[in-house]
Amino acid sequence: MGNLEMVLLVTAAAGIGGTGAGGGLACLLRRDSNQAVSLLLSFAAGVMVSVVCFDLLAEAVEAGGIAAVALWVLAGYGITALLNALLERERGGAYSGLFLAGLVMAAAIALHNVPEGMVIGASFAGGTSAGTNGWVLAAVIGLHNIPEGMAVTGPLAAGGMGRLRATAVAAVTGAPTVLGALLGYCLGTLGGAALAGALGFASGAMLYVVFGELLPEAVLLWKSRVPALAAVMGIIVGMVITRW
Repeated sequence: MGNLEMVLLVTAAAGIGGTGAGGGLACLLRRDSNQAVSLLLSFAAGVMVSVVCFDLLAEAVEAGGIAAVALWVLAGYGITALLNALLERERGGAYSGLFLAGLVMAAAIALHNVPEGMVIGASFAGGTSAGTNGWVLAAVIGLHNIPEGMAVTGPLAAGGMGRLRATAVAAVTGAPTVLGALLGYCLGTLGGAALAGALGFASGAMLYVVFGELLPEAVLLWKSRVPALAAVMGIIVGMVITRW
């Protein structure tokens, strides 16, 4: 199996597997463990911050310079924030029907998953530590996709769709993650400037996921100082991984 095929397979497991797992959990469980979910999200956010700051951005700056990378980070952050704003509008809107709402949310999440796939692809396209960090990011993004899969399956199942079919729809929303990984990997292997752009864009997208989604959700689930400690522990673990 070639490196690109391996990257796509890993990304499919994170994207399709993560949202599919979330869909299955939505059909089987209730969200009665907010504290555990909060700690998991906080820890994952800390790991992401370390990987972005200690590896992705450092390599991007070395390949393309600070000014260019800063612009790409802002672009990645802005585009991901825009996609998330569209998603949140659908989540918070007055639904005329749960089934239609679930379909609209599925489409929005599918689009939202493209830059997340770029994060995985671009990280694998980097230097000597890219393989390790690519695996770490794939695992973290897979965990991040679980609640997204739950958000799709819930309205669909409540609107009358069978549980297995609703779970399958949730899994399909993770498929664009593979497309994003292909784009990120191909850009990252074209040369220094392209690698800097891919890593910078991916870093901006990941920073939005951390500070715009994971940490706010963790705080809402558990209003305590403990999630902050979990985030710090995640940063330390991520630092160890990137410097191993």
